[in-house]
Amino acid sequence: MNTLKKDKDSLRREYLEKRAGMDSLVKHQRDLKICSAATSLAGYRWAEYVLMYAPAKGEIDVMPIAYDALSKGKKVAFPRCNKENCTMDFHIVPSLDELQIDSYGLREPPSAAPIYDPCGAGDAICFVPGLVFDREGYRLGYGKGFYDRYLSNFKGNIVGIAYSDFIIPSVPRGKFDISINILLSEKGVTVTGDN
Repeated sequence: MNTLKKDKDSLRREYLEKRAGMDSLVKHQRDLKICSAATSLAGYRWAEYVLMYAPAKGEIDVMPIAYDALSKGKKVAFPRCNKENCTMDFHIVPSLDELQIDSYGLREPPSAAPIYDPCGAGDAICFVPGLVFDREGYRLGYGKGFYDRYLSNFKGNIVGIAYSDFIIPSVPRGKFDISINILLSEKGVTVTGDN
């Protein structure tokens, strides 16, 4: 096993454990603050397309952002993952009721839903999950590289969603890791170092 993978796996284990131990009421309050800050962003207010994720167990619950976006007439899209080649497409849904449980227990849009073109026209914002972020906007996810592949072609605003104590000075990174534009926590907004 190479050193980079070892370092990432070690950090991943540490923060998964830390996240699992968080008090549920504290987590809920922090999640709501993050969602409120997200809907106050200028990039969100102007966005025609809002790319979201449906939170898995323990992830920051960003669904209030999706409800807000739909209520304002924005087009909301969620990822559908191709697990064979670790790629994904965001599919536009008119309602959160369209999300279906996949074989991994994650909620995703139906395959027939329209696909958002990451190189297309229209202002867009993408809210990106991560286990840990650093101050330069690099993230540690779950190790498959779905978001790094997708974001390499995305032309809109990229917003990382994290708890403030899950933002560290530096995360181990490889040559294909992509940094995000904005980092958002319950304590506010940070424009990252590379942007």
